[in-house]
Order: sequence, then C-alpha cells, then structure tokens
Amino acid sequence: MTDPASDTTAFEAVEVVIPSDPAEARSVQDRIELSLAASDASERDIFCIKLALEEALVNAIKHGNQLDLSKSVSISYQVLRLSFEIRITDQGPGFDPDDLPDPTAIENLERPCGRGVMLMRHYMSDVEYYPPGNSLRMRRDFKPKQA
Repeated sequence: MTDPASDTTAFEAVEVVIPSDPAEARSVQDRIELSLAASDASERDIFCIKLALEEALVNAIKHGNQLDLSKSVSISYQVLRLSFEIRITDQGPGFDPDDLPDPTAIENLERPCGRGVMLMRHYMSDVEYYPPGNSLRMRRDFKPKQA
C-alpha cells in the first residue's frame, strides 16, 4: 500500500461532469493518459489504468445511465507520484457488484456480464463500490520509473 506521506505531490487533480456520451468519456480518458505519461507511472501501470478506466466509464454510461444523454457521469481523479485514484458516479439505480455471475465459470463463458468488473478488480490495486452501487473508487499504486 502507498505511504500517503510520500505520495502527496499531485501531478493533476481534476473534477469533471460529462453527459452520458462515449465521446466525452474518451476525451477524459485521453486527458488522464496524458497526465499519467507525465508522471512516474510505468507503461504497464498506464495500460492497466486505461483498461480499468474504459470499463468503468462504459459501465457508468451504458449500464448505469442507459446511454441517456440527459443523465451525467461525475468523475474526480488525481495523479500522484506513486498512485492514481479515480471516483466515478453515474445517475443510475446502482447494482450489487458481488451479485454478478462469475464470468470465468463454464456456464457464463459466453455471457457478457461481469467481465468489466473482473478486469477492473484485476488491474487496479483497489476497487470499492458505494451504495447503492452507482459510484466507485479505483486506485492503482505504482513504482516510479527506473532511471
């Protein structure tokens, strides 16, 4: 786990609200990727964050807000020296992430649900959902780039 005392220098801290539009989400993803590239995150860390971030934003827009352009997604994130943290909240009814079917079980291999949450949990250091399940916080800790 990251020692907060050594991880206080923010490269960027941002709060933004976007409509439920995948193009707007892509713009936020691009901005985060640029911030990560300027930080001490490795290429592997950036890959992991990009994958988890895309899954989380797609879930918020598609499943949470049902692609309803009148609904919005709130995003707040910060890039620190040794970590990246983001909170994403949609205006949907929420869900119980522990109630998703196991996407690796034989009977679920061809079902699309649950894969994004599984990937986020795999690629991030921490993923936490807040009741009613329409808000999540993800963090990835990373080691500084080697000189």
